[in-house]
Amino acid sequence: MPKLLHKPKLSFFQIWNMSFGFLGIQFGFALQNSNASRILQTFGADVESLSLFWLAAPITGMVVQPIIGHYSDRTWTGLGRRRPYIMAGAVMAGLSLLFMPNAEVLAYLLPPILVGAGMLMIMDASMNVAMEPFRALVAETLPDKQRSFGFSIQTFLIGLGAVIGSWLPYFFAEFLGISKTAAEGQVPANVIYSFYVGAFFMLGTVAWTVFTTKEYAPKEYEKFYPPEVLEEEGRGLSSIFKDFRNMPPTMIQLGVVQFFSWFALFSMWVFTTPAIAQHIYQVPPGDTSSELYADAGNWVGILFGIYNGVSAIYALLLPAIARATTRKITHAFSLVCGGVGLLSIFFITDPLYLVLSMIGIGLAWGSILAMPYAILSGSLPPKKMGVYMGIFNFFITFPQIVNGLFGGVLVTRVFGGEAIYAIVIAGIFMLLSATAVMFVNDEDRPYSLMFPWSKRDNL
Repeated sequence: MPKLLHKPKLSFFQIWNMSFGFLGIQFGFALQNSNASRILQTFGADVESLSLFWLAAPITGMVVQPIIGHYSDRTWTGLGRRRPYIMAGAVMAGLSLLFMPNAEVLAYLLPPILVGAGMLMIMDASMNVAMEPFRALVAETLPDKQRSFGFSIQTFLIGLGAVIGSWLPYFFAEFLGISKTAAEGQVPANVIYSFYVGAFFMLGTVAWTVFTTKEYAPKEYEKFYPPEVLEEEGRGLSSIFKDFRNMPPTMIQLGVVQFFSWFALFSMWVFTTPAIAQHIYQVPPGDTSSELYADAGNWVGILFGIYNGVSAIYALLLPAIARATTRKITHAFSLVCGGVGLLSIFFITDPLYLVLSMIGIGLAWGSILAMPYAILSGSLPPKKMGVYMGIFNFFITFPQIVNGLFGGVLVTRVFGGEAIYAIVIAGIFMLLSATAVMFVNDEDRPYSLMFPWSKRDNL
């Protein structure tokens, strides 16, 4: 057998170009996260139904991601293996960003709320179609020693894109004088224009990555791994179920961590705007057209930008912190900060002090975007990097679905419509996630130990 080669180290700019598309994708995610509930409430959704309308996105992602990962593992075109899916997802997400805030114009046959929810579903699924092959691209292109650095650059760009996307509606309203209010049932102009900018920004940054990044062709890839590691174990979609059953133990352990942390994040994204409007701005439930509600919505955008900005800076520190401690201790500490930040919102009465809450949340978000993937990628077989990254998305979408089914009902039927209690529950779940991460086995082991059901005992 020919001597195996080590993957060559990449330069800073190669890693930057490879990750640059995350800037645009997270720009779109930030616009979605900080404005989707506001848009849906404008079209008539109440607090109880908000989480239900958000359900379509994670359900779609749960189905789509493993399939995209499965086929991207087996694709090779002139654009490579992962890049065609990244580009297609970005195009679909960009179109959804253009259409969602204009749902009342498009709603000829269906109510605007259903059109808006449909656009949310397509937008979220499309962004995830682009995101998961993106993570596989980075994981399989970088040598092991640059993996944590690569995911940290990703997280920095994700944070930077989210800051821009979160702050854009506020910037348009306060600095350019674009209207932040609109007639009942219509989305304010500052939000609509922000979504337009987000669509074009996403397409531009993703195209930059697609056309400046080189993937290893199948023959090149074979130089880095023994044949047994790259052998095919089934080509049909049914093999996804086999891969799911055969998840490595580290992935299952991380799944528990992901369940608690993403349950918390979903609550935060869905309920922060109504929670802060009710609890701090004293806006009556159901009032979505007043200037006070618009101020609350715009301030939530600023707050979301702050936590994303914190995550971008923190991402650059994560490799050093992980080297000084361990990856799972780093992640646990970050999640504790996030839990404390979420819980603190309940005790705050001045909107300005919410900035302190966002610092803790930003530390958690920066780690959530990097550490689980840095831990996971060391335990995955190279030939199945895409499908397992897609399957790992199950542990992101499933908690969102559980939350979507019960979160809104819990808020209205148990807490009397007080959305702030959804944020309190989010803080508790974030602390549970920090506890769970301490039980994760974080070790880059030989494939024969990671996959005892395989016949790779000689590896």
